[in-house]
Amino acid sequence: MTSFQRYRNLFIGLGIVFVLALLTNLMVGQVTIPIKEVIKSLTGGTTQKATWDYIIIHFRLPKAITAIIVGMGLSTCGLLMQTLFRNPLAGPYVLGLSSGSSLGVAFVILGASVLPVSLRSFFSSSYSIVTASCLGSFIVLLLVLMVSRKLRDTAGLLIVGLMFGSFTSAIVSVLSYFSSAEELQRFTFWSMGNIGNLTYGNISLLAVCLAGGLFMSLLVIKALDGLLLGENYASSMGINVKRTRLIIIWATCLLSGSITAFAGPIAFIGLAIPHLAKLLFQTSNHRILFGAILLLGAIIMLFCDTIAQLPGFNFTLPINAITSLLGAPIVIWLMVRKRSIL
Repeated sequence: MTSFQRYRNLFIGLGIVFVLALLTNLMVGQVTIPIKEVIKSLTGGTTQKATWDYIIIHFRLPKAITAIIVGMGLSTCGLLMQTLFRNPLAGPYVLGLSSGSSLGVAFVILGASVLPVSLRSFFSSSYSIVTASCLGSFIVLLLVLMVSRKLRDTAGLLIVGLMFGSFTSAIVSVLSYFSSAEELQRFTFWSMGNIGNLTYGNISLLAVCLAGGLFMSLLVIKALDGLLLGENYASSMGINVKRTRLIIIWATCLLSGSITAFAGPIAFIGLAIPHLAKLLFQTSNHRILFGAILLLGAIIMLFCDTIAQLPGFNFTLPINAITSLLGAPIVIWLMVRKRSIL
């Protein structure tokens, strides 16, 4: 079997698994809906019960679409960061963007008590949280871009990103210390991630951000193969390393920043999925890996969301807890098999 045939079969298999994961996600929940009724509802038909249509179209389908976008976006960020830094343990939030988003949300939630009463209602709304998250991420992005112009190597950029993350996390800790139990609980719930309360308008905006991030990633997909062998080698091949690095940073910031703003910080997806794709396809060709991580990211996020719904129970587990429970053993296994991921 040639490499082309193997890749084709793998993509066909992943495509089938993706469809099954999507249908299962729409079927399972507090109310189990037969697969025939799910397909009927998705194709414009009428289900046996009107409530089933409402559950699928207004609750489960938006959540499934959000899971797909989050999985694809974070997986893309992970691949870009791991290639840019040539570090198998780099993830979407290595530049400190997640910490910047957390800082913005912390100011809104944990610092709302010091605001006038007339402003507290606005700062307690979901729109204020999204706005603060985007603003915090954008400020960190500007700082990273300013510093990146002064640095010649990506290793220094990695250290700067980690320092920004540590600095913002320290401020969040200080705000948490002076906050009430109710405010801490609300901030904790946000940090656990939530993909189930987005409207179709929110999803449309998130989809636009995903499309923009993927487009920028495609612009540098050829350069990514050269960066694997080092910046000097990439420069000798005629690749504009500085321009490529800037596009990668912008793509990562757009994807991870928008996802964190709407869904909260989602752990391990961006870290683990690129390695799973490399192990499954046995290649470092980014043209192949790009399609693989999109499918795998969507499948894993749908799978995690299905587990989080716990059929038969009247509660839903935080999505971040499920991704961490699933991702931590995978990352440990990958570290044990370090030769396979370097």
